[in-house]
Amino acid sequence: MWPNRLMGKDIVNSPPLCSGAGQERVDSRHIMAGVGSYLKKHTEALVKDVGIEPACVLTGKSKATLGRYYSDNEEHADRFMPIDAVAALEEASSFPHVTAALADLKGITLSYDDRRKNAEEKGGINSDVIALSQRFAMLMAEYQQSIEDGIITVNEAKRLLKETVLLQQVLIDMKLHLEDESV
Repeated sequence: MWPNRLMGKDIVNSPPLCSGAGQERVDSRHIMAGVGSYLKKHTEALVKDVGIEPACVLTGKSKATLGRYYSDNEEHADRFMPIDAVAALEEASSFPHVTAALADLKGITLSYDDRRKNAEEKGGINSDVIALSQRFAMLMAEYQQSIEDGIITVNEAKRLLKETVLLQQVLIDMKLHLEDESV
């Protein structure tokens, strides 16, 4: 099922994208332009997260080719990084930038857990409550630091989002522990 809106554009009431019985063919570039730009920004974030030199080694592509994948020049508008290259880079990156962008376009929420713990937690709900309060304190500290100058920058927003996702993970763990204890 296709979404009603894509990148803020109403696609239900817009002309059809495909030709069919009684429908005229419509150029889909007006919708894909926003999507392409969005994906290119996240592709650039992925390459810069890994580093341009390591990205070249991991993908087997040159700096120029990688640059074309996230270039917003009209001549490169239809060039995107192959999915195997994205997978290789996301394996080495600190965050799955392109995968998260694709999920966002589809309205899907990903659960990204980068907490690589050394040992399994044993403490149940009491440990969860402590972890919850600690994580909430981290979020509030990050918020206080971000809002000090009255402006939340893009980097500050990213840090707040990361803390929020980590808080969400603690809540999910807490929910799972409560479900386990109630059975």
